[in-house]
Amino acid sequence: HLPKSHMRNFLSLAAAACFLLILRSDHLAETSLLAIEVQSMRVDCKVASRFAHTVMTTKAFNTANASQEVFFEVDLPKTAFITNFSIEIEGRIYVSEVKEKEKARHQYESAVSSGQTAGLVKASGRNMEKFSVSVNIAPQSHVTFTLTYEELLQRRLGSYEIMIGVRPKQLVQNFEIVVDIYEPKGIAFVDVNGTFITNELLPLVKKTVTDKKAHVYFSPTLDQQKTCSDCEETLIDGDLFIRYDVTHPQDIGEIQIINGYFVHFFAPDDLPQMPKNVVFVIDRSGSMEGEKMKQTREALMTILSELHEDDYFGLVTFDDIIELWRPFLSKATPENVTEAKGFVKTIKARHMTDINKGLLSAVDMLTSEKSHSFPDMSMIILLTDGRPNLSKIQENVQNAINGSMSLFCLGFGYDVDYSLLDTLAKQNDGLARRVYEASDAALQLQGFYDEVATPLLLEVNLNYPGNAVTDLTQSHFRQFFKGSEIVVAGRLQELETNTFQTEVSANGVKWDSVFPDQEYIFGDFTERLWAYLTIQQLLDEREKCSAEDKEDITAQALDLSLKYNFVTPLTSMVVTKPETEDTDEKLILCSELSVGQFYHGLEFEVSEPFPGKDPNKPDAIMFVKEQELVVTRGWQKDFRQDVKNGEKVPCWFIHNNGTGLLDGVHTDYIVSGLFKTI
Repeated sequence: HLPKSHMRNFLSLAAAACFLLILRSDHLAETSLLAIEVQSMRVDCKVASRFAHTVMTTKAFNTANASQEVFFEVDLPKTAFITNFSIEIEGRIYVSEVKEKEKARHQYESAVSSGQTAGLVKASGRNMEKFSVSVNIAPQSHVTFTLTYEELLQRRLGSYEIMIGVRPKQLVQNFEIVVDIYEPKGIAFVDVNGTFITNELLPLVKKTVTDKKAHVYFSPTLDQQKTCSDCEETLIDGDLFIRYDVTHPQDIGEIQIINGYFVHFFAPDDLPQMPKNVVFVIDRSGSMEGEKMKQTREALMTILSELHEDDYFGLVTFDDIIELWRPFLSKATPENVTEAKGFVKTIKARHMTDINKGLLSAVDMLTSEKSHSFPDMSMIILLTDGRPNLSKIQENVQNAINGSMSLFCLGFGYDVDYSLLDTLAKQNDGLARRVYEASDAALQLQGFYDEVATPLLLEVNLNYPGNAVTDLTQSHFRQFFKGSEIVVAGRLQELETNTFQTEVSANGVKWDSVFPDQEYIFGDFTERLWAYLTIQQLLDEREKCSAEDKEDITAQALDLSLKYNFVTPLTSMVVTKPETEDTDEKLILCSELSVGQFYHGLEFEVSEPFPGKDPNKPDAIMFVKEQELVVTRGWQKDFRQDVKNGEKVPCWFIHNNGTGLLDGVHTDYIVSGLFKTI
């Protein structure tokens, strides 16, 4: 590593594909700050049936006459799992591995202690993933970083959102954002906007939408990136948003079946709204003083105005003392709403924080008046910026609620105990959100309320024939809100099955149907979506299960994380760059066969390259399986992740139909059909 007196250049990418270049100098002159030139940035996002596969690639060049250290940093969306990371330095690629967290840490520490450059990807909780790696770049040399992650896009307020943050901090020669969306049931609309999109940049956002496909492309030239014709500053500094929705069947929903795995999407929006009981629990402790309390009052005033007249509501405020607007639920008549607004105006920040008493008071209010005259849909919405002072709050609240209502938690600020709020919500059929302290905090609060303001169904069950499916993800949901979506995935007992009976029931309503054969979609996204959902739900289950079950649930989540190469709270991804030139190289091997390409990871050694028949493709001697094979260096497309365009990877080509590498002969690997196993 370079001494501190040398400049460090931070090449960063921040999240859901956010590029950020931070240049920092300790003692060097300002003129040397751009010694690292970002030559290209590309975000390539492919979405198939809501499952997004994103590849972020950045190529940088050290223009200096001395080595420079480049740091690559990433913040990812809270629902994303990293699946791959690689570094290419002057034609040599170093690929990461996903391992159990402790094993990855040991490998990382061992590499660092022996003088190797290493990077470690680990999930820092359920809400944000962070990754950082640094490499030393020789003078006049290139480095390319490639990061891949996957996530299931969640439907909120009637649309799915892809956010692409772009903050390169300098002009970039080749800058591209490419998004392709494929939805088999049809695309209802696609909207594209961005915080940095000026009138000049707007025409550069190309959008093409057909019945089932959408394509978004943004690639400004160097001159188009400039803040002015003579400036070197860039306009590209903000977030690009792509929002879309699909055509949702208003009966049993949509099912995709691929290679023995199915995913069921259920989002019937055209249903009558259910009345609800809602109690707002508001933190008025001293730390809410000032802007937080002002924004909370503003948001509540708007939310109260939007209550449906058939709703019942209550207000509970707490510090170390509990104060109720009324000790009972009130119908949301214009008169009651007006009186409640008067109470909200009087709320002021005061003393200590007692979340426990505030929540239990809300539970008492909802349970004491349960009768036939009140709706069954009951919920608590907690807003707090504090840290609870009672260790048994989770147990107390869960026992009091006992599955009879949902708890939604809004954490205000950066120092809130968000992990506790997340667990509290998950234990009680709700969800948590973080409200960021900014000028739009009141809008954030109102936006969250809008997500849960319109319940349509209660106690939703998605049922499938017991002998037809296995390894089912969560199929019972306490509530369904307008503008959201329920997703269930599983495996079929018989690989060839493309039809099966499905039934959905909820609070007296029932749908059933037999799904017919459908157009086949190539790829394994349904299997990966199933694994993604299963891991997410196992991780949630760990938070609320008994101590006896936790070990087994953890083992299941770890096995799936390793099998599908996901970085989760149980795993880490480690990549090491050898400092010596004679260290063995690990690459993907490509064997030339007569049905296409056969990919197989393998340990091997390769001699120094020497000129081959093609002057652009050197040959080498490969030592593999106790054999010496002449191999040719080249490039090939890997379609395992990007099934449409493939991902360019370096290869050693094995000649003669893979003789010397394959077990048996190449015809052993030919199947009778594309989706057959024999």
